[in-house]
Amino acid sequence: MENNKILTLSSGIVAIFLVGVILRLAKPVLFPFFLAIFFYFVLSPVLDFLTGLKVPKLIAVVAILLFTFLVIYLMGILFYSSGETFAAEFPKYGQKLSGMLESFQVSLKLPKAKWEPLAWVESLDINKLGSFFLASLGTILSFISNLFLILIFLVFMLAGRGKLNLKLKNFLHARQAGQWNRIIDNIDRQVQGYLALKTLICIVSGILATLILVIFGVKFAVVFGFLTFLLNYIPNIGPLIAKIFPFIFALLQFEKFWPAFWVLAVLFAVDGVLTVVEPRMMGQRLGLSPLAILFALFFWGWLWGIPGMILAVPIMVILKIVCGNFPSLKFAEVLMSK
Repeated sequence: MENNKILTLSSGIVAIFLVGVILRLAKPVLFPFFLAIFFYFVLSPVLDFLTGLKVPKLIAVVAILLFTFLVIYLMGILFYSSGETFAAEFPKYGQKLSGMLESFQVSLKLPKAKWEPLAWVESLDINKLGSFFLASLGTILSFISNLFLILIFLVFMLAGRGKLNLKLKNFLHARQAGQWNRIIDNIDRQVQGYLALKTLICIVSGILATLILVIFGVKFAVVFGFLTFLLNYIPNIGPLIAKIFPFIFALLQFEKFWPAFWVLAVLFAVDGVLTVVEPRMMGQRLGLSPLAILFALFFWGWLWGIPGMILAVPIMVILKIVCGNFPSLKFAEVLMSK
């Protein structure tokens, strides 16, 4: 028995390692496929709504795909063009940062040799930071180059929606088919509800952040708003990072503390309201433990970089929902829960 346990544990570790290697090597195909799954669950309620209005399924699928392509493409172009301008102006704000730290050093009467933050900024190549930011934009928006592949996957997923139940009825006995159809419908409903609501909350958060920054006169509000939209898929850590970036930038732009402070305060106030609303809309049962979130971020970040970290938590929630619908996998759901 002891040898069997060791063998099972060793086999599990080897299997996880092999799956990780396969996922990493197959990123050019699997990443668009995962994004297509994500869009499928987000857009499924729209398809169900249109078909419920007696719109032919083919016309509904084509309309959804055209609208999705247009929105993603325009958002990508707008964000990337704003990001390019931001990267080009980055050195100017780096000089402002050095000047602010020098003023802070003088006001505190600190010897330059002992003032390590200033030495760190002076040794920092601001131009390289701008290039790094621009490269990160390309990584975040890499799915645009694979948009055609994503849309192909999405066509087959949306067109085949609802056909799995019929296939199970033809393949299995009536009782087994009914059990499997209930499980699949339950998973589909829960995943669809989570991703649709989460995406809606992220969109609202991004739009509100953009409007707040525009009202305060902070430059590149679109860039920070889009980052807020993406980072809100990462609980706790993402929203905090999404507020720190515009706060630091507002501090450099205005060269005064209080305008930047009020920007940060209003962003936190809006996020506080959304933090109260979100659990009531989704339900506490979908919450992940902080350890599960960290593991997901490290694992999917290692596999697919920044895009993987953005998809990490939605993937973990989907796995949690799937495990919760199978009695033999309930232990995994409990491990991932808060």
